[in-house]
Amino acid sequence: MAQPWKTIESITTDEGLLELRQRGERDFLIMIGSQVLMNSVSNRSEVVLGQLGCGHLKESAHPRVLVGGLGMGFTLKAVLDTLPASAQVVVAELNPTVREWCRGPLAALTENAVNDVRVTVEIGDVARRIRRTAVDGGDSRFDAIVLDLYRGPHAKTHHSDDPLYGSRAIENMRAALKPCGVIAVWGENYDESFDKRLRSAGFTVTTERPGRGGLRHAVFVAHLKQSKKTGKHAS
Repeated sequence: MAQPWKTIESITTDEGLLELRQRGERDFLIMIGSQVLMNSVSNRSEVVLGQLGCGHLKESAHPRVLVGGLGMGFTLKAVLDTLPASAQVVVAELNPTVREWCRGPLAALTENAVNDVRVTVEIGDVARRIRRTAVDGGDSRFDAIVLDLYRGPHAKTHHSDDPLYGSRAIENMRAALKPCGVIAVWGENYDESFDKRLRSAGFTVTTERPGRGGLRHAVFVAHLKQSKKTGKHAS
């Protein structure tokens, strides 16, 4: 007989009640309203996202990576496991409570990845962080941008104005990347329009569907092969 879920903590957000639930030692859910955002026993696509987004940096001297969305920390853990000890990882997370969950009841799931010495967690909007880096340029740019957000690209995404997956946002990400940088994005499903927007912005794109059978999420991996003069982006 399955154990009942118990609520560890809940907070009110603009999008509804955000809850952390647990049953057993390592079985957790993060929910908003009635929607399950994350499940600790189903994280294959998040792990692959981190691995593919940073695989080109294993031998880099001092790579810089931006992770959008902390969640339960599985993508961050995969990023850290892939990167060298000299890496710098910035995590942009909207909700400070999620950071505290990763430092508290969820810490054992990822060997306390959020407190790794390479990690800085910034509370704020990852789209704004990307725009700021695109404007500042230079050494503030990243070798990889990894987006693990519970709303990935989808058919109703506005093609130009979506702050994360529209064409303007992709231009900002490109400007925030170093030469030969990579964008890796989690999606609930494959979105052909997002793939096309990435290609139109000068990326070569591959898509993975990790796992076997059942629901398999999409991982978009976009490689910037050639630098393109863009000027400053702050739209």
